[in-house]
Amino acid sequence: MADARPKYQRLVDRLRSAIADLPVGASVPSERALADDAGVSRMTARKALDALEAEGLLRREVGRGTFVSRPAVSLPLMLTSFSEDMRARGLEPSSRLLDTARLVADAELAAVFHVDVGEPLVRIDRLRLADGAPFAIERSTLLDRAVPGLLDADLERVSLYELLDRDHGIHFDAGQQSIRAAIVRPGDAAILELGSGDAVLELVRTSIAAGVVIEHTVSTYPGDRFELSASIAPVTAPGAVRSALRAR
Repeated sequence: MADARPKYQRLVDRLRSAIADLPVGASVPSERALADDAGVSRMTARKALDALEAEGLLRREVGRGTFVSRPAVSLPLMLTSFSEDMRARGLEPSSRLLDTARLVADAELAAVFHVDVGEPLVRIDRLRLADGAPFAIERSTLLDRAVPGLLDADLERVSLYELLDRDHGIHFDAGQQSIRAAIVRPGDAAILELGSGDAVLELVRTSIAAGVVIEHTVSTYPGDRFELSASIAPVTAPGAVRSALRAR
């Protein structure tokens, strides 16, 4: 039976199958080459490439060409851990410990945690991976008196939130999160497989348990993999704006 679907849709399926076996960053044929190879018009080829770009499977760079992009991943703004988010999407989360430190609150951190300047804190920096690929750098600062012995735990094999729950009985019930654009730090670029000066998104989260600020985390994500989308309801409705990071 003949395939009655539009030509561009058949080309989309063919391309989707072909790029599934290509590494991220691999180039794909130009509109002209694709049209000639598939025996379709350039308009049809362009429409197919547009569709795959919208799915987040391809990215176009002016003057350079079209390249295989990273798989689409949605990250909701919720009090869930990175590990929970990745597992919910069929990806295997893992971590690589970059650094740990003991420190005391300066004026800025004292204001975040609502404590006095000089309050003992602990810092954990980790590279978060999904299916073995670098995904984000998390820099977490926690209230030391709430998490005694945390730096002695296995911070690579177990989710931080799982450790806080299991070893310290901490269940987050409130928090705040903001998103800001930035340029990748020089030391982060190689870790995240980015170029110098590339854009990143920083998710800044403060997590609260029983009215006490326990955690303050800055997570750095490559900026070309995500966009902020929002579903907007009337301002009189509860939960008027629900936002989520959606990978492109």
